[in-house]
Amino acid sequence: MKKNISIIGSGFSALAAACYLANQGNAVTVYEKNDSIGGRARQLKAAGFTFDMGPSWYWMPDVFERFFADFNKKPSDYYELIKLSPAYTVYFGEKELITIADNLPAIVNTFENVEKGSGKQLEIFINNAKKNYDIAIKDLVYRPGVSPLELITLETTKKVDQFFSNISKDVRKKFKNQKLVQILEFPVLFLGAKPSDTPSFYSFMNYADFGLGTWHPKTGMFDVINAIVTLATELGVKFETNAVIEKIIVENKKAIAIVANGKQIPSDVVLSGADYHHTETLLDLKDRVYSEKYWDSRVFAPSSLLFYVGFNKKLINITHHILFFDVDFEQHAKDIYDTPKWPDAPLFYANFPSITDETAAPEGYESAFFLIPLAPGITDTETLREKYFDIIIERFEKLTGQSVKNNIIFKRSFCKNDFVSDYNSYKGNAYGMANTLLQTAFLRPKLKSKKIDNLYFTGQLTVPGPGVPPALISGKLVAELIKKNTY
Repeated sequence: MKKNISIIGSGFSALAAACYLANQGNAVTVYEKNDSIGGRARQLKAAGFTFDMGPSWYWMPDVFERFFADFNKKPSDYYELIKLSPAYTVYFGEKELITIADNLPAIVNTFENVEKGSGKQLEIFINNAKKNYDIAIKDLVYRPGVSPLELITLETTKKVDQFFSNISKDVRKKFKNQKLVQILEFPVLFLGAKPSDTPSFYSFMNYADFGLGTWHPKTGMFDVINAIVTLATELGVKFETNAVIEKIIVENKKAIAIVANGKQIPSDVVLSGADYHHTETLLDLKDRVYSEKYWDSRVFAPSSLLFYVGFNKKLINITHHILFFDVDFEQHAKDIYDTPKWPDAPLFYANFPSITDETAAPEGYESAFFLIPLAPGITDTETLREKYFDIIIERFEKLTGQSVKNNIIFKRSFCKNDFVSDYNSYKGNAYGMANTLLQTAFLRPKLKSKKIDNLYFTGQLTVPGPGVPPALISGKLVAELIKKNTY
């Protein structure tokens, strides 16, 4: 039977869920508090420059293919993908850098040139990571996190030890060179938790990196948002922007409506792709499943200080993606997770989409996105933002051998306070809940409210976890759960 479904938020998980639910024959409306669709993956256009405001790495292309295939479509029906070559560059000091190629054999050679014997070790490591990827991404993450039994399969029983060791130990057993160690550890540090707290099984991220490569939609990650919105519209989904949700109405332990901009909207099902903690504050205290104490006890992935920057010249010695690891990698991790504070010497990441996409900047100019991972809940002021911009831009100039500061003609920052105000993000986190052992699968907040019927959740604070591909999967999982429970 056709249901009226109200979806709160318009990030990747909410949009994916909207497509699946509409395809089931439901009447679906997406309500977005901001003036544009996309959640953290919104787009910023200013001064002739175009910036993706959030996700900038297109990894796991097979997950995107699987999503569109569920609707008898292909990504190429909506956008063009470019495989980045090189995938990215890592700076460790002046003229001290490692370039990661777009194929595994070349990466193996790079490792071997840095540390004798490490090429063979990398082949072994990535082969195991591929097996983990096949188990995780092709099977486990497509399970709804309802029961611990979901993790018990013939394949995972052979890998049980990998849930009790960690990425850091595994990498350091095989590789002694610290530069290679940091390259292998960065995917989990930037997108989840300390490598020493991340189960070995998550090495599948390294296969996503080295095995499947780094891609870029021709005119930016917002191409993917546009694609899913186009698909959703074709399926009959309606969208309302500037729609601030003030309350979820509950009667007899059932969600029956939402209140948007003072207007009550009857709903057979309410699904939130907005921040999970914030969504529960839209309920009366008695109807919430997770307490403030619970949320405070969770390990969250980092927040971020972001800068969107336009230069009035083309830059040199850069690639599309660059990691700057010229400072103490482990100390920055401690400043995020152990004793949360602004780092004395921050690692940072930069991307220059105008290298790949001529629409990202006016001709002869360069667009850039800089990111510093930070502890969630940290103090955020304009003074601190400017201090850290000066720190990283001076290092950028030194490491790449060029002067750029006087060529900046556009700059906008985005940090913890903006994550809170724009996305109602708990403690201003940027990526969700960290991928630790005790926050995996069924141990994450549930897709379905345990207290309120017809109330569901999707996104980075629930199953399967942070990142764009998991967000698409989360949308599918919750749509299947709604179908199972409401028909």
